[in-house]
Amino acid sequence: MMSADRYPAMRHLFNVYFGQDFDLFGDTVPEIVSCYKRDDGHRQQDLIREISSFIDEHPDDLDSAFESDYGSAFDPQLWGYTTSSFLDELKRLLSE
Repeated sequence: MMSADRYPAMRHLFNVYFGQDFDLFGDTVPEIVSCYKRDDGHRQQDLIREISSFIDEHPDDLDSAFESDYGSAFDPQLWGYTTSSFLDELKRLLSE
């Protein structure tokens, strides 16, 4: 089973909010996360847990695991992040 199947909140965030039509939700990562929190705030803690679990599951292959599971929907480098820094930023914004 792909980890994307084990992490439904992450799959939803990357496919919907950071997918092809991301600009419907904002132009920056903080704007998009803010929109996510308004729309799906009840899933916020689940998403934080999923991100932490994903990072813990892939200590040595985070970039390739992320690319494999979410790369068709989202590339953190296009937004000026590494995979690690983007996931950390997401957790920070979701925790605010």
